[in-house]
Amino acid sequence: MQAFLTEDFLLSTDSAKQLYHKFAEDQPIIDYHCHVSPKEIYEDNRFSDMTEIWLGGDHYKWRLMRSNGIDEYYITGGAPAYEKFLKFAETLPKAIGNPMYHWCHLELKRYFGYDGILNAETAPAVWELCNKKLAEPSMSARGIIKQSGVAFIGTTDDPIDSLEYHKLIAADESFDTVVAPSFRPDKALNIDKAGWLEYIGKLSEVCGYKIDSLESLKKALSDRIEYFASCGCRASDHGLDFMVYAERSEDEINDVIRRALAGEKISPFEAGPLKTELLVHCAKEYVRVGFAMQLHYNCLRNPNSAMFREIGPDTGFDCIGPDNGSRRLSMLLDRLYREESLPRTIIYSLDASDNAFIDTIIGAFQGTEVAGKLQHGSAWWFNDNKQGMRDQLISLANLSLLGNFIGMLTDSRSFLSYTRHEYFRRILCCLVGEWVENGEYPNDESTLSEIIRGICYENAKRYFEL
Repeated sequence: MQAFLTEDFLLSTDSAKQLYHKFAEDQPIIDYHCHVSPKEIYEDNRFSDMTEIWLGGDHYKWRLMRSNGIDEYYITGGAPAYEKFLKFAETLPKAIGNPMYHWCHLELKRYFGYDGILNAETAPAVWELCNKKLAEPSMSARGIIKQSGVAFIGTTDDPIDSLEYHKLIAADESFDTVVAPSFRPDKALNIDKAGWLEYIGKLSEVCGYKIDSLESLKKALSDRIEYFASCGCRASDHGLDFMVYAERSEDEINDVIRRALAGEKISPFEAGPLKTELLVHCAKEYVRVGFAMQLHYNCLRNPNSAMFREIGPDTGFDCIGPDNGSRRLSMLLDRLYREESLPRTIIYSLDASDNAFIDTIIGAFQGTEVAGKLQHGSAWWFNDNKQGMRDQLISLANLSLLGNFIGMLTDSRSFLSYTRHEYFRRILCCLVGEWVENGEYPNDESTLSEIIRGICYENAKRYFEL
C-alpha cells in the first residue's frame, strides 16, 4: 500500500517518475487563464487567515459544503472565519475521489509544510499552523507567485477596465512575473441578459461616444481591444454559455439593439445574430493585434433562481449545460477561416462528451502560423479532475497531436491554486509513462523530454509569444 501524497504521488510507474521528476517538476508555470486580482498582485496583498485565502470566493469548496448540508451562514454568510474553516474541515474527509481533496492537501503541503490530513480533529492545529505561516513574508500574493515559479499570469478583464494595475505591475522592475490582461467582452455581447443597457452606458462613457448601433458597438470593442493590446494583452476570452451562430442583416440587428436600448427584454434567440456578428468582428481584430481567442461554452449558469437572487452569480450554483452546439461552432470557424480571420483559438466545452468533436474540428481548421494554432483547452471546471484530465489528454492524443498541446491553467481566483499545475503534470506523466511501460511508445528520452517540457511550458510560451 502506498502512503498518501508522497513525492511520487500519482506516478504509478518508473517511467512516470522519471518523466515527472526529470522533465516536468521544475518547469516554470504559464497560467494563461485565471481570475486572480491584478490589484492584489500589485499591492502584494497579505491574507489575514486561512478562511480569507482558502474559502473566500472559492465556489468549488462552497459546493462541497452545501453537499454536506452546511448552512449558507458558514459558506457565504456572516459566520466567523474560524467557524467557516471548521465547517470546511469537517466536510473535506468525505470528498474521497474529488480533486478538491488532493488540491487542498497539496496546498497544505507545498505552501504550509503540513504533511498530515485535514479533518475535524486536526482543524484547530492546522488553523494555527497555517495562520502563523501566512504572517511570513513569503506568503504574500507576490511571494506565493514567486515560490510557485510562475512566469506568466493571464488575468480576466472587462473591456471597460482601466488596467491601471497591469500598468503599475509592468513598470515595477522588482517583480519578474509578467501579468497581462485578457479581453473578456461578454457583457457587451449579452444583450439578452439583465444589466446590458447599464453596461453599454458605461462602455460609452469609457470610449467617449454614444453606442447606439452595431457599427458603434463594433467600434467600441475595437478601441478597447487596441487599448488592451497597448497594455500587453495576449488573449481574449468568451464565456458563451451555449455556442451561438446565426446570421441576420445589419438592419435586423440594429432593430434588436434599438429595442434593447429602449428597455425591452431581448430573447436568447433574438440575441444570437448580434453575438455572432460581434464574435466575428472581435476575431478579426484579434488577428490584427495578435491575440489568441478562447471560447468557453456549454455552461448552464445560475439554474437555482432563488439562490441567484439571494447571493448573485459565480457563487457555486452553475452546472454542465449540454447543448449540441457542434454545428454552430463549425459554422463560426468556417466563416472565420473563409474570411481569413481565424485567430489562434482555444476551445473549451464544459460537457466532456464534446471532447471528440473538439479534437476533430480543430484538425479541420489548423494553420501554419504556429504549430497547434487551434487547441482543445485543458479539461475545464467540472472536468478539472484526474479522470477528466486523462480523458481530455487521451482524446486529444487519439484524434489530434498531443505533443503540441499548450497544457494547464488554473482558471482560479486563488493564489494557492498553482499546485493544480503540479497535479496536471503528474497526471500527464503518469499517462505517458503508462504508454512507455506498455511498449506503446519508445523509451526515447530526447523525444519524451521535448513532449513533456513542451506540454508543461514551452508550447504555451511559443503559442502566446512570451
